[in-house]
Amino acid sequence: MRASLGPARRFLQTLCLAGAVLPVLSACVSSKAPPSPAKQKEAAGYNVQLGLAYMRQGDLALAKDKLDKAVKEDPDNADVHSARGLLFQKMNQNDKADAEFRTALSLKPHDPTILNFYGVFLCQAGRTDDAVKRFEEAANNPLYSTPEAAYTNAGVCLHAAKKDDQARAYFVKALQKRPNFAEAEFQLTSLDFERHHYAQARASLDLYMTTFNETADLLLLGVRIARAQGDAVGAQRYAHRLQQDFPGSDQVRALAELERTPPG
Repeated sequence: MRASLGPARRFLQTLCLAGAVLPVLSACVSSKAPPSPAKQKEAAGYNVQLGLAYMRQGDLALAKDKLDKAVKEDPDNADVHSARGLLFQKMNQNDKADAEFRTALSLKPHDPTILNFYGVFLCQAGRTDDAVKRFEEAANNPLYSTPEAAYTNAGVCLHAAKKDDQARAYFVKALQKRPNFAEAEFQLTSLDFERHHYAQARASLDLYMTTFNETADLLLLGVRIARAQGDAVGAQRYAHRLQQDFPGSDQVRALAELERTPPG
């Protein structure tokens, strides 16, 4: 299965303003009366958002500080424990991460977002079968708005475990749920390319881009497939579209590197 919140200084200024709006969270404001349960829940939700934002910035110490506060403010909030699971995962504290995700699911057993997060954790821990089970649970939840993402995650996990036939089936499932889901198409076509099924990979890629919007990843993959087929004209056509539609992208830089190497 990709963002920065901008300069840290500007973000900290935003926090200061937000603290002024919510006095219960500000160290500068005191009150003799204890905060109400509703205010505690509100504060916990706010601290979860801050914790996740700091995680995206890579500041795990500040993220932990906010999420430690959140769990004290609302210990029975599944989203708090899920966020802490993500944090401990980033900190490579797998036992703590696992415990937090399990706590979150004990509070919200069928929450598809938490199931998907836990599935990613399990996959990265090498527990492929358990991960796929969680992705399946998420995808099968009728309230989940993006089952194609969970199916794609299952496929990526299985591919990493070298279970390519099963992986392919999940990428197909993802595209059946949402035919224009570019990530599933990219993963499916990449799998066929890796298995040297070049004609099948290219036919799938071209059909997708005839019907739906191309992406930089798909165009770069098209270049690789055409080069593997010995089709210099086709490779140049994909390359031109990539350079024209996605100038300055990482994929264009990868293309320049690729073009310095001989095909094959």
